[in-house]
Amino acid sequence: MVTSGHPGTSDDLDLAGARVLVAGLGVTGRAVAAALDGRAAAVTTLDAKAPDADLQDSADVDLATVDLIVASPGWAPSHPLLAAAAEAGVPVWSEIELAWRLRVDRASGGGPAPWLAVTGTNGKTTTVGMLTSMLAAAGREVAEVGNVGRPVVEAAVDPAVDVLAVELSSFQLHFTHTMSVEAGAVLNIATDHVDWHGSAEAYAADKGRIFERAQVACVYNVADPATRRLVERADVEEGARAVGFTLGSPGRAEIGLVEDIVVDRAFHTRADDPSRHDSAEELLTLADLEHLAGPDGRVAPHVVANVLAAAALARAHGLAADDVRRGARAFRPGQHRIETVATATVPGGTVAYVDDSKATNAHAASASLAAFAPGTVVWVAGGLAKGATFDDLVIERRDRLRAAVLIGADASLLTEAIDRHAPDLPVVRVDPGETGTVMARAVAAAASLAQAGDTVLLAPACASMDQFRSYAERGEKFAAAARQHSRDGE
Repeated sequence: MVTSGHPGTSDDLDLAGARVLVAGLGVTGRAVAAALDGRAAAVTTLDAKAPDADLQDSADVDLATVDLIVASPGWAPSHPLLAAAAEAGVPVWSEIELAWRLRVDRASGGGPAPWLAVTGTNGKTTTVGMLTSMLAAAGREVAEVGNVGRPVVEAAVDPAVDVLAVELSSFQLHFTHTMSVEAGAVLNIATDHVDWHGSAEAYAADKGRIFERAQVACVYNVADPATRRLVERADVEEGARAVGFTLGSPGRAEIGLVEDIVVDRAFHTRADDPSRHDSAEELLTLADLEHLAGPDGRVAPHVVANVLAAAALARAHGLAADDVRRGARAFRPGQHRIETVATATVPGGTVAYVDDSKATNAHAASASLAAFAPGTVVWVAGGLAKGATFDDLVIERRDRLRAAVLIGADASLLTEAIDRHAPDLPVVRVDPGETGTVMARAVAAAASLAQAGDTVLLAPACASMDQFRSYAERGEKFAAAARQHSRDGE
């Protein structure tokens, strides 16, 4: 981990005199335009799908009249306009970079609100939610922002906010240049969004930007060496530490599990305390997380890992153990994240229906399947693969499966992986032709395959846009079909 004694700015652009182009006029773009109003010399908006945008066609942009582009996350660096801007030397910022530049002092004093930030291929939203709950338990006025909650730029200019809990995607981080978080975490790295970044290496490198100029801690996953490597490559502030989280017993400068107790060996005492390496502090127990357990009564390992990462960030901010415990107890996950939505009575017992529609890639689906006992899952999967392959997923989690029900445009890719690595697994392919009834037919097929004690799990490993508006709609359709099936069986 490289250290530096300076805040490290890469662009001294005078925003007050700048002519700014806002590329993209969705929720983020509109928040950016509002924040720039009165803070920039001129603001022009561009969006082909927004009738109220100043420009609809990027070909109409004259870069000679633009001093800065603030691009929404959907705009890849390969977009012709952004590529031309790079060639012309016109800086491109993310909303995150703009928010960092516009920060205001807290009304409570002490300068701008610090940022605690989370990225990773999976688990970001849950971890930020847990962190927010812990900060709220400590009495902080916390803004949950980024991919969740309000736009970051709105919270950054709000003096009432004490601390920001920030969820950051690789898209947002790519064009972020000077952010200096109090503490940042990379939860995991798995190949994703290669079409946007150009390569898996570029994707990981953009995730690693969260550690640049970190002030107190860089939190990494001990079980994922790629996250540690990102810490080692980061240029951080003097005194910032690498802090690992682990489902095993924690070593020095780590937070982990000793049997069923979450133990802190990173922030438990002063850095100069000579006894720090021989001591630890209890933060909470797995019993404090029983409300997060699945239908079998177990808390999934990846959920515990998210708690550990959130706790590490909270402790970096100075929270007491009791605040961490109370926040973990108070946290309730969002919808479509290993959510039990129905239970059906069958001969010999019950079958649970669990919605994890948020598992939109193979890495997330693997973590979801790992939460259940071997041989007990009827897996509902499929959708838009986004160029992904599923061989490793099937190899890793074949032992969890009783059967599979495949939906979506790219179901054949899953079928082929199952044929190669689990040829004896019962598989039902749901005809994607009738989109409106696809989930009802999938649930009916899954129900016919499930036995007492099983779980019908929607963990698609794919995006939803082939047949649904969003992963949320996909999950809602699954939940509705599961509940209807349960009622019909009574």
